[in-house]
Amino acid sequence: MGIVNVRISGEAERALEELTADGTSTSDAVRQALMDAVMLRRRERMRAEALRSMADPADREAVRQAMEEWADVDPG
Repeated sequence: MGIVNVRISGEAERALEELTADGTSTSDAVRQALMDAVMLRRRERMRAEALRSMADPADREAVRQAMEEWADVDPG
């Protein structure tokens, strides 16, 4: 397990105060914030990729065809 020391001030300090206001430890708040940041970054990358695909006529056609092929499949 790694140990990280960081100096914060201003907006970051206020954010940490908000995250620990409910009694959450500073370490737990920072760990969760890191995990949340990674998840948000991944979602943003997926969103950007989806937007690129939606802008590509060939990708849109492939999706349309796939949806057509699976339209009659019974999910249950």
